[in-house]
Amino acid sequence: MSTKAEELKALKYWDDFAKSLEKATTVDLGETELQRMARVVRLEGNDEEWFAYYFPNYYYAAPMPFHIKATQRVMKNPEWYEVRAWSRELAKSARTMMEVTKLALTKKKKSALLISNSESAAIRLLKPYKINFERNRRIINDFGKQQTYGEWNEGSFIIAAGCSFVAVGAGQTPRGARNEEVRPDVILMDDFDTDVECRNPDIITQKWEWFEQAVYATRSISNPMLIIFCGNIIADVCCIKLAIKMADYSEMINIRDKDGKSTWPNKNTEELIDRALSKISYASQQKEYFNNPLTIGKVFKKLHYKKMRPLKEYKFLVAYTDPSYKKKGDYKATMLIGKWKDEYHVIRVFCDQTTTAQMLDWNYEILKYINGVVPVYFYIEWPWIDEMLQLELKAANLRHGVTLNPKADDRVKGFKYDRIESTLEPLNRDEKDIPPRLFFNEDEKSTPYMDNTEGQFLALSPNSRAHDDAPDAVEGGVYTINHRITNTLDSIIVINTSKRGSKRY
Repeated sequence: MSTKAEELKALKYWDDFAKSLEKATTVDLGETELQRMARVVRLEGNDEEWFAYYFPNYYYAAPMPFHIKATQRVMKNPEWYEVRAWSRELAKSARTMMEVTKLALTKKKKSALLISNSESAAIRLLKPYKINFERNRRIINDFGKQQTYGEWNEGSFIIAAGCSFVAVGAGQTPRGARNEEVRPDVILMDDFDTDVECRNPDIITQKWEWFEQAVYATRSISNPMLIIFCGNIIADVCCIKLAIKMADYSEMINIRDKDGKSTWPNKNTEELIDRALSKISYASQQKEYFNNPLTIGKVFKKLHYKKMRPLKEYKFLVAYTDPSYKKKGDYKATMLIGKWKDEYHVIRVFCDQTTTAQMLDWNYEILKYINGVVPVYFYIEWPWIDEMLQLELKAANLRHGVTLNPKADDRVKGFKYDRIESTLEPLNRDEKDIPPRLFFNEDEKSTPYMDNTEGQFLALSPNSRAHDDAPDAVEGGVYTINHRITNTLDSIIVINTSKRGSKRY
């Protein structure tokens, strides 16, 4: 029943897709034949205009330079091997479909293989091509009816322009690959890797051998071949990473750039990205949208939570901030930490990709939360005086009417991973006779800030590209607590909470 229901749902989806396509691709019935021919010639001279006219359902957001340059590479190089490790929602499959459709209709390519991780996945990949050839009114008006008699099914067909299309699942023999005397001259690989298979390097090796020997080898040496890999880097060992080594050109585009901004703001606004990412874990965000697969639990298998002690039971607290001043796209983190007996308690957690002003506001929020119950010392990872940060801090003090002067953590630091691992992992370790001594406030659990923090802890490893600002801030706080306990540091004044007067003289 479930399978039948899914089939009916899929049929309805594609039927609605076809109807929407017909509605969107209206044609000018008053256009003369000479006008039509002139328009076709003009459109063929401009790929972006061609895509916008024939595929209005796909081309509804203005493309970015990386889209346009990708198409230029494909159209100018009949013999070409490209990997598009683009994030979800960046139209890698849609743009590839528009490119290949144009090449097929203009008779520049004759035989295309569409390959995915399974036959059913490959057929789904081929479906939009098939429906456009059947129901796209603008294609039919300008290039003629493309559906032909004979073999025309969901897994393979030959359009009237002469190009064949065949869907192939991983491991299958590419049946019907040859279109008369023409061997495949287009190979499209889309979502070839799967999570399960990437856990076994031997399977990846077998799949790659199948691609090179059973698929790539179907080509003609004398006829130019176009190969495009579309997908995300979902594991340390995966086929798309092997393809990158072989490609003429490879490109990794994430949902956000190195400065933390949308790479396609015309379609994916910051608000929409925030909303989408807020509903999945940090690890899933990194894999699906940032080409950064994480090995979860390599150092920290889990974090420990408990109820925190009343504030008055802590001798003092440390609020430690990692401002991520080196990389604009990094996270900023502030942690409020105290020591109770032999345990370290992370009482308040702040971790986000945000502005310096917001980061500084977290410190004032902590100050308000403490409300003078216990001494609190503010520190910041700040090995040299940064003029912009000084100005931001001055503005924040004026804004809040409080003088807050975080002390710089100016120690000579070694490799960040080594510091975090050596300081925090023993405290977090939970063994039979050694209970953990690092705890996070259970009231903070499942908040967005804590979700970011936990994701960064679990993703930490020596060679990971995952963000590590939250673990770094916790390490800084723990170090500072230990340093204050073993060294009196009475001469250090870290904060003056006196209120500014309402008048200035």
